[in-house]
Amino acid sequence: MATTKPEITAAQPLRYGPDNPHPLAQMRTELVWEGKYDEYGNRREVDIAGCWIPLQKIETIDEPRSRAEADRDEATLFELRKQSEKLGDFRNMLIWGDNKLVMASLLKDFQGTVDLIYIDPPFDVGADFTMEVPIGDGKETLEKEQSTLEMVAYRDTWGKDVDSYLHMMYERLLMMKGLLSKSGSILVHCDWHVNFQLRSVLNEVFGPHEFKNEIVWYYYNKMQGNVNRFAANHDIILWYSRSDEYKFSP
Repeated sequence: MATTKPEITAAQPLRYGPDNPHPLAQMRTELVWEGKYDEYGNRREVDIAGCWIPLQKIETIDEPRSRAEADRDEATLFELRKQSEKLGDFRNMLIWGDNKLVMASLLKDFQGTVDLIYIDPPFDVGADFTMEVPIGDGKETLEKEQSTLEMVAYRDTWGKDVDSYLHMMYERLLMMKGLLSKSGSILVHCDWHVNFQLRSVLNEVFGPHEFKNEIVWYYYNKMQGNVNRFAANHDIILWYSRSDEYKFSP
């Protein structure tokens, strides 16, 4: 019995056009770094629940005003206690720890209540934690070299160079947006190393319409005129608001 081989035809090439646009043709302008999307092309979300830790109070920084006033005037103790219970008797807090874990914990009680955030993040300038430590009246200094822990922490955090830096900042800026009140603002201190990239990330998190100002902080650079170029003598503070209801007092 004679048999015939099935006919094999080459697959028709996939053609792109108005009815079938190429995926790249539909992409909007954005800053992309390694880790922004998963292997399926989905945007990675910040696991806030997985970062939450209970904050343990180690030390009281200040004394509540109501208690201090009560100590001075016993006659008003009852009234002040009632007032403090009504207001929650909020204390200033100085928290030591990884800011990602701390913010994830603060979101539980302070989401949408913070009026102002100022951050001075690393400028992505390299793994150099060496610093001059003033001694006594400040006329003499001692050079503190970076420790093994600092070198390891830098390598673990910035293992993918600027991609690691941008991913780190993006996650934290998302949490800060969650903490800000409707009339709140955030000020991000940076310099020429990554200011253009940070502004792109801030545009993505807060929206370009919430950009309020680029504040230039000028300072004297002792290397002025000795580096065969214009010396770097300013930093940038990027100001974004949570909404159009931000507060500003000249």
